[in-house]
Amino acid sequence: MTELRMPKDFLWGSASAAYQIEGAHKEDGKGTSNWDEFVQIHGKTFKETTGEVAVDHYHRYKEDIALMAEMGLKTYRFSIAWTRIFPNGRGEVNESGLEFYQNIIDECLKHGIEPMVTLYHWDLPQALVGEYGGWESEQVIDDYVNYAVVLFDAFKDKVKYWITMNEQNIFTTLGWMTAQHPPGKFDDEKMYYLVNHHAFLAHAKTVLKFKEMIPDGKIGASFAYSPSYAINADPIHAMSKIDFDNLKNFWWMDVYAYGRYPKNTYRYLEKKGVAPIVTSEDAVLLEAAAKQIDFMGVNYYQTSVTEYNPLDGVGPYGEMNTSGKKGTGEITGIPGLFKNPSNPHLETTDWDWTIDPMGLRYACKEITSRYNLPIIISENGLGAFDNKTEDNQIHDDYRIAYLNAHVYELMKAVDEGCDVWAYCTWSFTDLLSWLNGYQKRYGFVYVDRDEEGGSLDRYKKDSFYWYQDVIQSDGATITEE
Repeated sequence: MTELRMPKDFLWGSASAAYQIEGAHKEDGKGTSNWDEFVQIHGKTFKETTGEVAVDHYHRYKEDIALMAEMGLKTYRFSIAWTRIFPNGRGEVNESGLEFYQNIIDECLKHGIEPMVTLYHWDLPQALVGEYGGWESEQVIDDYVNYAVVLFDAFKDKVKYWITMNEQNIFTTLGWMTAQHPPGKFDDEKMYYLVNHHAFLAHAKTVLKFKEMIPDGKIGASFAYSPSYAINADPIHAMSKIDFDNLKNFWWMDVYAYGRYPKNTYRYLEKKGVAPIVTSEDAVLLEAAAKQIDFMGVNYYQTSVTEYNPLDGVGPYGEMNTSGKKGTGEITGIPGLFKNPSNPHLETTDWDWTIDPMGLRYACKEITSRYNLPIIISENGLGAFDNKTEDNQIHDDYRIAYLNAHVYELMKAVDEGCDVWAYCTWSFTDLLSWLNGYQKRYGFVYVDRDEEGGSLDRYKKDSFYWYQDVIQSDGATITEE
């Protein structure tokens, strides 16, 4: 056991995303999203899986939230499907959609669970894609803000914590650079940076509106943060770390926290002819919003190693492990800057994700030093193959070990001066893992379904009871590694 403790008001939580859990993809007036369309393309997802049913949270949310209450969860982070509120992205509000999320919020509050709402977790109304290209057009900015304002007005008296964007770096990279997410474009680098700029402006305008409407609320963005280590002390590899951090981390985090792009990286992209144009009005807006954000949201799963990559070295596109067959992922990089080999000092998951608990503390300390912002860990968890026994037991000691080690490092980060408000595991129930189907399980609660279907019955894993004890003890049951 550790002598460390989290504060009594610490928000022990868990998280989900609408497309990955809700199902009911055409019910009660919901419109079609970009993901509803994208998964119909042959070969894009593992065994052609979709979110049409997912884990049926839409019909089982009371059961799921009751399980959260039994666990003692302090906060539940969930996303709202834009297509349930505006089936066509804008226009007339779908009251049934608002009512569904009102019911979720009320159910949480009834059980003493703080709702934490993500406005955008990758599911864009397909109507906006068809009309003007979605994030590719600056028209999306005002439509996004209008959507957010409707939610702020509806839930301002009940929801304190809000997240504008989930992993903007991931949905844009996989959407416009690797073709693995909608809209499925490959190596469209100039558009990639323009899309990100539009997303930043939508975030910024939304933050300012939020502060007008909910001045006592808390708002920020959630970033998929992968801190880096240079492979050794050779200065050329140390330089590769700076280039990696600026291009893959600080390009987003600096905009959220400072309202500006890293100068070195902007110059590099200017030389390539792909840097977004930042008007004086854009600069003022981004800086104003940066002064208003309340926290840095962090989705933490792994760290990266950086090594100098010669001009004739590996490129940015390689095989991504979506099968769970360890060792099938390929090294990628940017020629002339960096590449990201595996870390020989650390183990990996079956999906080749580095397991680095200390990296979470590193991330918190870097954010604290660079931005001096409070932190919400909006995602952290282990995707793994789980097996249910004949008597409906799920012995996921590997997940307990993973989470225990990460929470211990988080508690050390707090002890060392980091202001961490919340820790949300990914995820509460098993869910659809975007490209990986249902085989890659993250939850405390096992959902009886696979790529072909199932009963959708819920079963508590061993980790459910472990986290219950952690919450009840303010972290006292965490063991030192």
